[in-house]
Amino acid sequence: MNLLISTQLDYWFEQPCDVLLQVEAAAIPGQTIEHADITVTPCEHFARVPAQDGVGERIWLRTQGQMLVSYEATVSIKRADGDCAGLPAVPLHLLPGEAVPYLLPSRYCQSNQFTDFAEAEFGVLDGGAKIAAMRDWIAGHLSYVPGSSNADTTAIDTFHDGKGICRDYAHLMITLARAADIPARIASVYAPRVTPPDFHAVAEVFLGGNWHIVDATGMATGADTALIGIGRDIGDVAFLTAFGPLEMKGQTVSVKTMQPQ
Repeated sequence: MNLLISTQLDYWFEQPCDVLLQVEAAAIPGQTIEHADITVTPCEHFARVPAQDGVGERIWLRTQGQMLVSYEATVSIKRADGDCAGLPAVPLHLLPGEAVPYLLPSRYCQSNQFTDFAEAEFGVLDGGAKIAAMRDWIAGHLSYVPGSSNADTTAIDTFHDGKGICRDYAHLMITLARAADIPARIASVYAPRVTPPDFHAVAEVFLGGNWHIVDATGMATGADTALIGIGRDIGDVAFLTAFGPLEMKGQTVSVKTMQPQ
């Protein structure tokens, strides 16, 4: 499957500001960048740097005034959309180094405070069956409510409030998985069935020796999702991080599917 991606950002910076941008689909196994083009309003500084764990790239900008970003890409997805329920957990002592950091609590995913709940609710299950049960529990207990959370909302808040947006669903999924000693991380992605169209966040869990997408919102699957970047939680994968004041003038994200020729 091919995804046709179009992203337009329009931001205003009253003062000179350093900006970290991450909007481009990553060139990684399972997805091929067939075509890509990004244009940014001329600025003082533009430099690419590797993103978290070398998955994708970030762009450092030094800018002032209006910043316009236009990103267009065609991405071929060659990733299976298998159900994780039958996959085994990897014994902790056999985990590769890349997976170890994603066992630990992070700013938005306080997994150390969910160990008792995870054991009581899902303890009779193992591996992928446990992850599938967690995904279904989240889908059944949360309501997707745009505007119901903010930049400070953590998995604990979402658990108690019972509502959130994609990043909140992902944070709670990650938190429960880590509480059960299964590595989990967040992925920022493009997906065609996201409503309303926007950047999307999903969880990835490490099962059977590989990372697998898990989206408790039901809006994205491995077969129709283009990864942008990964990290411990949303703090690592924001599409735009400004180290100073800014004003958003406009922003649009469009993702459409097209069968390969």
